[in-house]
Amino acid sequence: METEQIFEKMNRVMSKSVDHVLHEFSTLHTGKANPSMVENVLVDVYGSSMKIRDVAAITTPDARTVQIQPWDRSTAAPIEKALIDAKLGITPIVTGELIRMPIPELSGERREELCKMAQGYAEQGRIGIRASRKDAMDALKEAQKEGLPEDDYKRSEKEVQKCTDDFVSKINEALSGKESDLRAI
Repeated sequence: METEQIFEKMNRVMSKSVDHVLHEFSTLHTGKANPSMVENVLVDVYGSSMKIRDVAAITTPDARTVQIQPWDRSTAAPIEKALIDAKLGITPIVTGELIRMPIPELSGERREELCKMAQGYAEQGRIGIRASRKDAMDALKEAQKEGLPEDDYKRSEKEVQKCTDDFVSKINEALSGKESDLRAI
């Protein structure tokens, strides 16, 4: 395997780890309304399980409210039930065909709980990056056995470490940003 292929694969996997962490961070609400808080909640409608975003329009009319407007009026009750079952900590209010979810102010305890969750997501991302680093290092060792010159091996080894540090720092920056969002009152 060429070193270019090794780096390409490693960068792709590390980017996926960072993207996954950023997506997980987006599901942690900071007291501001965000459609991503509810869009992946599963609803039992039409004889199958579907995501809310597939059966309703999700909007945020203001910073403290998520509004869900089902495309079919008959799905309002199943959507309400799914939101209650999802245990988001927010009680849906059904008014006719609209479902409103007022976002409560976060308590200090809940903010710290969300920060711990964010730290856990970040650590999972770092673990993914380190696993990708190990795979790349193993592939480089294999390439060295197959004739990769020692100079190229050492240079590539340093490059793998540099990439690893860069991706870990991206996660750390995102984590500190998310924690400051969560702790801001």
